[in-house]
Amino acid sequence: MSTGTRIVERDCELILLDTIPYQEGVELQESYTQAVASGRENEKLILLQHPHVITLGRGFHQENLLFTKEWLKERGIALEECGRGGDVTYHGPGQIVGYPILNIGDQPDLHLYLRNLEELLIRCVSDFGIEAHREAGMTGAWVAQEKIGAIGVRVSRWVTSHGFALNVNTDLRFFDFIVPCGIKQYGVTSLKKLLGLDVDIETVRNSLIKHFQEVFQRKLRIR
Repeated sequence: MSTGTRIVERDCELILLDTIPYQEGVELQESYTQAVASGRENEKLILLQHPHVITLGRGFHQENLLFTKEWLKERGIALEECGRGGDVTYHGPGQIVGYPILNIGDQPDLHLYLRNLEELLIRCVSDFGIEAHREAGMTGAWVAQEKIGAIGVRVSRWVTSHGFALNVNTDLRFFDFIVPCGIKQYGVTSLKKLLGLDVDIETVRNSLIKHFQEVFQRKLRIR
C-alpha cells in the first residue's frame, strides 16, 4: 500500500466559448472573479478566441505601439487597455486564449503560478512534436528565440484572471503593428508556422485541457 501523500484535485468549471469581443471577455472575468473570491462559485477555466485586438497591459510603453488607434481601427483592429500585467500584445483568430479564474490563496506564490502557466504551454506544444522552453528573465513559452505563448495575469485577493494566449494558426503579420510584450530582440511564432500546416484548434484545446488538469491539479467539468 502506498504511503505517499494523495493529491486532492479541486473542481473547476470549464467554459468553452467561440469568438467574443475582448471587452466582453474582460467583463465575464470580472463577474467570475468576484464570485470565486466570495466562494459563491467554483473556479473557472475559460477558453476562447478574440477578434483582432491589441491590448495594453499595466506595463505598457507608448513606443511599443507602432501605429495610431485610428490607423488600427481602419484595418479592423480594436485597441483596448486592460488590467493585466505586461506591455502590449495582440489577440486574434487562430489563437487560443485562456483565462483561469483560480483561488491560489492556499499557495500564494505568483512566481509559481506564472511558471505553471508556462509549463502548461510547454507540455501542450510538446504534444505536437515541438520543444518549447522558458527564456531567462522573461515570461512565456519560447521555441528557439521566438515566443509561441504569451502570458499576462492579474491577481486580486489571490484570485487570478487574464492568463495566456497560444498561437496556433495565428496570422503573425498582425504582430508587426507592435513590439510584442516590449521585447525587440525576439520574434513570435505559431504551431502553423513551425509545422507548415493548419492545426486543428479543437485538438490543441483538448491538449490544453488535459495538461491544465495535471499542472494545476484541478478536475475540469464542462459548464
